[in-house]
Amino acid sequence: MRKGYSKVLTIILIIIIVAVIALLAYLGYDYYSRYRTNKDGEAYVDTLTDGITIDAPTSIDVPTDGTSQSNTAASTNTTTTNETTTTETTTSGTSFKQNRPTYKGFYTLGSIEIPKTNVKYPILEKVTKKSLETSVAVVWPENAELNKPGNVVIVGHNYRNGVFFSNNKKLSKGDKIYITDLEKKRIAYTIYNIFEASDTDTKFYNRDTKGKREITLSTCTDNSAARLIIEARE
Repeated sequence: MRKGYSKVLTIILIIIIVAVIALLAYLGYDYYSRYRTNKDGEAYVDTLTDGITIDAPTSIDVPTDGTSQSNTAASTNTTTTNETTTTETTTSGTSFKQNRPTYKGFYTLGSIEIPKTNVKYPILEKVTKKSLETSVAVVWPENAELNKPGNVVIVGHNYRNGVFFSNNKKLSKGDKIYITDLEKKRIAYTIYNIFEASDTDTKFYNRDTKGKREITLSTCTDNSAARLIIEARE
C-alpha cells in the first residue's frame, strides 16, 4: 500500500517538476523574444535619428517608392540595422542603383517614438500578417509618405506584453509621438483625441486635417472587442 502510494507521489512530483521547467522555459523565451524585438526596433530608430533634432530636416536622397528623383544620377547609401534592398532605375538614359532601407525584409517609411510608453520601432510600408508580427505598419493611405499634410494611419498589435502598441492604453491627450521620415525629418505630434471603434470602422481615416500633418494609431483593446484609436497632430 505504502509502496504504491509512494510511486503515485513520485509520478506527481515528476509531473510538477516537468511542468515548472516548461513554464520557466516559456517565460524565458517570451522575455527574450520581447527584449530582442524592442532592442532591434530601438537600434533601427537610433540609426535613422542619429544626429538630428526635432523639425530640423537633414536631406538624404532616398525616395520611398523605389523610383528615381528628377535629374538624380548618383546612388545614396542608407544605413539600417538590418539590410538594404537595391533596385535598378534609369534616368536620362543613365542606369544607377538606389538603396531603399529595409527592416527584417520589409521596406520602411521611417520610425515612430512614443517616450511615455518607451516605443521605438520602424514603420513598415505595408500591412501583412508577417509585417505586423515584425513591427508597426502603415495601413492608410496607399503609397503613404510620412510627415506630409493629411492623415496617416499606423497599426500595431496589442500583445498585452509591452511590445508594439500594447501600452497605447496608457497614453493620454497631450502626450507626444515623434515620427521620423526617410529624409531624416523628425516631427512631434500631440495626441488630441482617443476613442474606441469597431474593427470595420474606417471613416476617420480620410478626415479633413485642414492642411496639417496628422497621424492615427490603431490597435486592439485588451479584450479584442474593439479598436483603440489615437489621433495626433503636429
